[in-house]
Amino acid sequence: MSQRKPSVSSISEIESQLNAINHVQQLLSAGIDTGILNSNKSQLQVNARQLTEAGEEDASSWLASGIGFVSAFLIYMSLFIYGVQVMRGVIEEKTNRIIEVIISSVKPFQLMLGKIIGVGLVGLTQFLLWIILCLSLAGGGGSLLLKNKSFDKQVKIETANQQGQQIHQTGVDNQGLAILHSLDSVPLFYTLSIFLFYFLFGYLLYSSIFAAVGSAVDSETETQQFMLPITMPLIFTFIISINLVINNPESNLSFWLSVIPFTSPIAMMIRVPFGVPVWELALSMSLLVAGFLVITWVAARIYRVGILMYGKKASYRELLKWFMYKE
Repeated sequence: MSQRKPSVSSISEIESQLNAINHVQQLLSAGIDTGILNSNKSQLQVNARQLTEAGEEDASSWLASGIGFVSAFLIYMSLFIYGVQVMRGVIEEKTNRIIEVIISSVKPFQLMLGKIIGVGLVGLTQFLLWIILCLSLAGGGGSLLLKNKSFDKQVKIETANQQGQQIHQTGVDNQGLAILHSLDSVPLFYTLSIFLFYFLFGYLLYSSIFAAVGSAVDSETETQQFMLPITMPLIFTFIISINLVINNPESNLSFWLSVIPFTSPIAMMIRVPFGVPVWELALSMSLLVAGFLVITWVAARIYRVGILMYGKKASYRELLKWFMYKE
């Protein structure tokens, strides 16, 4: 009994402990010595190997899952952060009436594309700097770790030889070397290239929508009615990917999420570390580029009218009218 409602994790922990106690009591009642059973317990580890055209390679699912999760999370966050920056920039220029001066010199499509590309290059530069820094730290740390391990091992061997003893490599050393070996087996340039592609075109697709929304409103508070349809595919895909796609990257759901332009930047980055057929990757990239071109064209038609509209709360019907206006 408790004075407060216990949490689910607390109840689960208590149930687990009670089941373990009950299991031991049943063994003792049956005359089984639990001490012998516990002394004979052993932990087995599976070293997964993958058969490729080049031969056997290390297949660390934990490493692939980690790389996929981090890549998908970075794209998920960057689409929100940089897309909202584009939207806020458009709203600020519109409310300050700066847009009326700029629009007299350039076409609306050029203005929208310039803002999208400008913010996108800032985000791309930040990612490249982070990647270079992380690779430098990882390379330096790995080299230092291997050097220290090699030095320590040599000292132990020399000491053991002097004392006439035999030295064995510990499980911790084996585990550390296995992790470093797994990192060496990762196609780094291939993964980074795909990551930058999906970040760039995913950003271009979503930022064009954010720019169209920014042109349709007079303040940031008015964007709430348009934000849900934009953010739902991203949130839905991220939740599904880290729970289902990462556990079954070859399923039909994983395939369709990785080829639909609105969901592919996140879902495909989850699948890439596990290995994706070339035709699926080419299909996903082609559809993403095509989706970007179509969405940008639609957003530009709304943007050219919305940036000069003031004092009128836009609705979805109003956006459709702006899209249908002839130039």
